[in-house]
Amino acid sequence: MNFAQSFPDPRMAPREAPMAFGGDLSVDRLLAAYRQGIFPWYEQGEPILWWSPDPRFVLFPSAVRATSSLRRTLKEPTWTVTLDTTFAEIIEACAKIPRHGQTGTWITTEMINSYIELHHAGYAHSVECRRDGVLVGGLYGVSIGAVFFGESMFHKVNNASKVAFFCLAELLNDWGFEIIDCQVPTRHMASLGAREMPRKDFLNLLDKALRRPTRPGPWAFPHQSSKRPCGIC
Repeated sequence: MNFAQSFPDPRMAPREAPMAFGGDLSVDRLLAAYRQGIFPWYEQGEPILWWSPDPRFVLFPSAVRATSSLRRTLKEPTWTVTLDTTFAEIIEACAKIPRHGQTGTWITTEMINSYIELHHAGYAHSVECRRDGVLVGGLYGVSIGAVFFGESMFHKVNNASKVAFFCLAELLNDWGFEIIDCQVPTRHMASLGAREMPRKDFLNLLDKALRRPTRPGPWAFPHQSSKRPCGIC
């Protein structure tokens, strides 16, 4: 089945409402969705809802910025940041961590199982941030072509998710990635340099970036073999 044909044209989608519902979260359908700038976002008990908001919240790896306080934090020797070592633990932590103004989570059991499959297929990746050896933050997302589609992040201590993200962004910039998709606006990502972009412009950039080869997982930072903190600043 051509899953790409199962979605409406995202350029005609509502700006702030789901563009489609139903289907499943198979690896093939998820990849078809991301390639069209579409992602699933729904709560337990709802049908699967598919979104392509306008505007889109995006960040260019070369434009990621760190405040002076974050730069001081990045230099602390207690951080260790790794890639793809505990994907299941990261996505489960993202689902469980309480969030201000939210009573539940959109990361359902079905979502967790499907993205773990996507991870095993080499397309979904996690970033783990440890302090003194203890997991204190991280994030996960999907990568196709030269695009990283950010899904969720969590922190148990201040700045842990920012440390994880900054290390990832530096690596993506080194690899020549063109876009980090942040989906919808958050103050957290805005502080790192993300900005809104008209959906049509995002889809045009996406089409170009997807022509680049996909870098399959598992990923690793150059430092992981020596267990040293990521090389930043």
